Formats: sequence, structure tokens, C-alpha cells
Amino acid sequence: MAAAERIESLRVKHGSLENAIDRENHRPLPDESLLMSLKKEKLRVKDELQHLSTAQ
Repeated sequence: MAAAERIESLRVKHGSLENAIDRENHRPLPDESLLMSLKKEKLRVKDELQHLSTAQ
């Protein structure tokens, strides 16, 4: 059950990161370094989600 909880937690985090990226992109002067950091974290979360999903 812990894996399912971790997967759900990662899905929530992935969605939160997507929202943060969208908000930053729509600002008048987006912070490119922040965007890069958010996108890297989102990709890391996505990779972990895929790894956990295939391991089940």
C-alpha cells in the first residue's frame, strides 16, 4: 500500500509543479532560472512515477 500512496503523492506534486510552471510562464517577466528548476523537478517526479508504476 505504501507504493500506491507514494504514487498518489507524486501525482499531486506533479500537478502542483505544472501549475507553478504555468503561473510563472504567464507573469510579465518570467524567471527563467526558476522555470528551469521547476521543469527539472517535474521531470524528476515524472520519471519516479513511471519507475514506480512499472515496478508494480
